[in-house]
Amino acid sequence: MQLFDQWQRTRQARGTALAVRCLRADGSLPEDWTFDDLQRHLDARPVVAAGEGLPVTAGQGVPELLLTVLTAWRDGAVLMPLESTDGVIERLGHLPPDTVHIKTTSGSTGRPQRIAFTGAQLAADARAILATMALDLGAPNLVAISATHSYGFSNLVLPLLLHGMPLWVPPSPLPAAVRAAFDLARQEQLRLTLPAVPALWRSWHQAGVLAEAPVATAISAGAPMPLELECQIFEQTGLKVHNFYGSSECGGIAYDDSPQPRTDAHLVGRAMAGVTLDLDPDGCLRVSGAAVAQGYLDAGPAVAQRLGAGSFLTTDLADLSGGEVRLIGRQTECINVAGRKISPAEIEHALLRLPLVQHCLVFGVPSHDPARVEEIVACVNVDPRVPVEELRRGLAAHLPTWQQPRHWWMRPDLVPDARGKLPRSRWRLQFLAEEAEARGLMGRA
Repeated sequence: MQLFDQWQRTRQARGTALAVRCLRADGSLPEDWTFDDLQRHLDARPVVAAGEGLPVTAGQGVPELLLTVLTAWRDGAVLMPLESTDGVIERLGHLPPDTVHIKTTSGSTGRPQRIAFTGAQLAADARAILATMALDLGAPNLVAISATHSYGFSNLVLPLLLHGMPLWVPPSPLPAAVRAAFDLARQEQLRLTLPAVPALWRSWHQAGVLAEAPVATAISAGAPMPLELECQIFEQTGLKVHNFYGSSECGGIAYDDSPQPRTDAHLVGRAMAGVTLDLDPDGCLRVSGAAVAQGYLDAGPAVAQRLGAGSFLTTDLADLSGGEVRLIGRQTECINVAGRKISPAEIEHALLRLPLVQHCLVFGVPSHDPARVEEIVACVNVDPRVPVEELRRGLAAHLPTWQQPRHWWMRPDLVPDARGKLPRSRWRLQFLAEEAEARGLMGRA
């Protein structure tokens, strides 16, 4: 009942204050919910069985989503934020003691994993976010990301229900809807807190929405923020977008609180409040703190041993010099080219510096030459007017020959998913499948 007890304290303190403002697409008066309104609607909801799995999806709409969360907290159900409820089994098997929440990873680097959390762990993550980012209850969160994703839940739902930070909910995250929210905030002489993913920051910047935006704190997470985009936004609008690095397994890890744009694309900031960071012998980042999850529910032994007892060993290779966190690649994603270990992230950072490159992914595939081991593939979403040779020349100015891609895969459909991620493993499998199909057609010709 710890989370529900904290909600009761929030509701008693905030009562008639605005909790949720749902903006309308037609520009008519918004639908406002106070903290007392949420409690009244909650009181009218039937009780669910303790220990039952209670799914919640973003498609329910924010007020309904919040009421489902509060129902789970009130009745001792296990909350399961999901993309959809298709195929969900609501009654769960054995869970670690005091489990109240199950997250599901994005699966961007492999099979999605389910993770068990206690209420104390969720509450610790919310405290760290508010303390580290110095968020102001007078600067409502604008909901531009899914509240069911780990990032959205920690940055939107928990600060509202546990600490009273209100939400403004536009009808969509598209530039026109965000512009309308900004206009209303100016009329009410308010500034907003804006957590988003890099793809949204890019679309808002290109649409000119960020000029003189009434934003108190701008946050980017879910995927690496391109350095060039961060600098462009700052130079043209004066708005500093702060990078936030976290993981489903442990919540917030590091935050860049500098008032100026970064000069190093690998930099993700300093450790969050209450978080301790160190490196294992292989150079992988280990996260320790009160927000780290209990463990995985159905992972194999090699994965399961990375999480538990207040510690999470990531697969991110990092440097911790001077108290700053720099990510230099993923242990599981390094490409072996003739014995040289190459970080895809380093090539991706260089690609994103080239004009008209919107998104990119780099991965390794088996080489037909055993001595080479793997070959580098660059999957690129770029303006179709840009020839591959121009990309090759541009990349050669930034990287040595041995880091140059052997294959260039032009994909205008390479765009971040709903979580703001580009799932490397999925695109790699698609590339391999298309290559195999092409070889099969050639063999039959």
